[in-house]
Amino acid sequence: MDNRGRLRMEQFPEELRLLLSMIGSQSRSHSGDTSVDSFSPIDWERFLELAAHHRVFPLIQAAVHSSADLPLPEDIRFRLRRQNRQNMFDMLHLSGEAERVSRRLAEADIRCLFLKGPLLAQDLYGDISLRTSCDLDILVPFADLERTERVLLGMGYTKEHTFSTRFSEWKWRRHHLNFVHPQHGVEIEVHWRCNPGPSLEPGFEELWARRRPSPIRNVSACWLGREDLFLFLITHGSRHGWSRLRWLIDVDRLLKQPLNTSILLPLLEKYGVLHIAGQALTLCEWLLATSLPDGLKPLALKRRAVRHAEDAIFYIKQMVNLHHEPVPLPIAKYHKGYLFALMGFRQKLLYLLNLLYPYPIDADTLPLPKALHFLYFPLRPMLWMWRTAKKYVTGKGIIG
Repeated sequence: MDNRGRLRMEQFPEELRLLLSMIGSQSRSHSGDTSVDSFSPIDWERFLELAAHHRVFPLIQAAVHSSADLPLPEDIRFRLRRQNRQNMFDMLHLSGEAERVSRRLAEADIRCLFLKGPLLAQDLYGDISLRTSCDLDILVPFADLERTERVLLGMGYTKEHTFSTRFSEWKWRRHHLNFVHPQHGVEIEVHWRCNPGPSLEPGFEELWARRRPSPIRNVSACWLGREDLFLFLITHGSRHGWSRLRWLIDVDRLLKQPLNTSILLPLLEKYGVLHIAGQALTLCEWLLATSLPDGLKPLALKRRAVRHAEDAIFYIKQMVNLHHEPVPLPIAKYHKGYLFALMGFRQKLLYLLNLLYPYPIDADTLPLPKALHFLYFPLRPMLWMWRTAKKYVTGKGIIG
């Protein structure tokens, strides 16, 4: 483990260090020191809050169940068991819905790939109850997006969080639509991209060619090939600053499977994410004591990978939540700089060019007839400066 990683660990709260020790010991072939006695007094409410935030309470419960050296208070044990039992029911429910959705899409001759959810839990953990999932994520060809929406609406789902499509920029700036079933309570994210632009990633046909069958026997679905799954997990986790340890543990578990480096390394290079892979590998080594495959170890030794790993510690030690709006301004500013630093040269170029393309908010700022929408291109810098000036006057944040 790199000394800089150890220094970072010393800055973590005792509760987070204990949590990492418990889940990290499950990543090693031998038992680690997870005795509560080796830590300062633990705030157990804070510990449970961390376990819930990082979505790792099933693994904490598994560690408690398998070790007699963890004298957790009885009420904490009871609450962990209750959370784990509810998660097991939720994952079984999601598995059943995954089969139902997959079957209905197949009947409509729509190909789809599952990205996470119960299939990921079964494949990486061997038990769907050992990972949490709050929704189903599926990837479909962009050309089938409207048909997929019709199928889901016909199944009783409702579309949520609609957005303006007046400039068609959503096709590359966004990457999924949200649907929820009001009776079942299941949420589905329908992706046409794995990540929002300006990310570089394989197209659907390439991913479909490397697909795998579902690891769950009663779910007739397809999902990502192993190397494509690694690419998806690291880009998704890094985009969120690895602010939930569950995403890092997914990578740790995937590294225990046979990854074909002759396929994976060219894939990572082609899409400009070798440094992001290095970040993920470095964090796995620092925080989970992951044993890295020989073919991937050099990626974790790169200076840029270590720097990005250190940047991600900011999110982990503070229990940052990027999913609840509004994100506090200091964190939003840090995250914006963090994401830009993660981009490769091509991505930065695409990002800067993307800023010149009009946003729907430009039309809200200065409404123009559709015949004059071409004027938003030369006017965008001025409209952006107008909103920026207004922001400093009113103290409100802006988008675009």
